[in-house]
Amino acid sequence: MVSQRGDAVLSMAAVLTGGEGIAVLKALILGGTTEATALARRLAGHPRVDARVSLAGRTKNPVLPPLPTRIGGFGGVDGLAGYLRSEGIAAVIDATHPFAARISANAAAACAQAGMALRLLTRPAWTAGPGDRWIGVPDMAAAALAVRDLGDGVFLTVGRQEVAAFEVVPDKRYLIRAVDPPDPMPALPRATLILDRGPFTVAGELALMRRHGVEVVVSKNSGGRATDAKLEAARELGLPVVMVERPAGNGVPELHDVDAAVAWLEGL
Repeated sequence: MVSQRGDAVLSMAAVLTGGEGIAVLKALILGGTTEATALARRLAGHPRVDARVSLAGRTKNPVLPPLPTRIGGFGGVDGLAGYLRSEGIAAVIDATHPFAARISANAAAACAQAGMALRLLTRPAWTAGPGDRWIGVPDMAAAALAVRDLGDGVFLTVGRQEVAAFEVVPDKRYLIRAVDPPDPMPALPRATLILDRGPFTVAGELALMRRHGVEVVVSKNSGGRATDAKLEAARELGLPVVMVERPAGNGVPELHDVDAAVAWLEGL
C-alpha cells in the first residue's frame, strides 16, 4: 500500500507504529550546523517523528545531537539512496552547511532516486548594510586574489579546508581561525592559527581584530547568528570584508527555521 503525501511517496515500510497505534514517520537529518542540532533537540522524543542524524565526520570533536547519530559518508549518491531504502527513511532534511555543496547535491540526487521527500533547512544569507565594505567574490580562489591589493593583516574565517587557496598570496600576515587545524598547514610563513568555535561576541571580535592588527576579513556567506559578530566588528572598525558567495543550489525547496522543519515533517 502506498499513499501520496505532497511531493513524497510514503510506503508502509517507511512508517512505524508507535504507542496507541500512532503512525511514526522515519526521518534523516543531514547535520553539522546549529540549525541541525536545534532541530534534533526538538525532535528528541517526538511521538510522531522517529529521526536520526548523519554527520560527515569532518570535525574531530563534533557536538553530538540528542538523537541516534551516524558519522561518516555514505559512498556517494548510490550509497545514500541505498541507506534511505534499507532504513525505511521517508523524509530527509538537509541541514548541512550552506557551503557543503557536494553533500547537498548528493542528497538531492539520492532522494530523487529513492523517491524520498527532501527539504533544505538553511539560514538566510547575510546581506550588506550601511557602513559595510563588502567585496563579493564567487569562490575561494577569487577571494585570495582579492586580498592581494588590500591590507597586510588578513583574518581568514573560512574554516580549515580551503585556506591553502591563499598560498598564492604568501606575503600577507594571516590570522586563521578554525575549529580544527588545517591538515596540512598551508605554506603561509606569517600565519597565526586560533582554534575556536562560535558563537562569538562583537566585543570579543573587536578585541581579537585589534590585538592581531586585522586589516581585512575574509568570510564565507554562511549566514546565521553564531559567527555574524565578525561582520559587525569589521563595520565598526571600517574594515573591508571579502565575502565568498554561496554556491548555486539544487532546486530543493527551502525551510528557514526549525519550526517550519518540524511542521513539514508533521504534515507528511
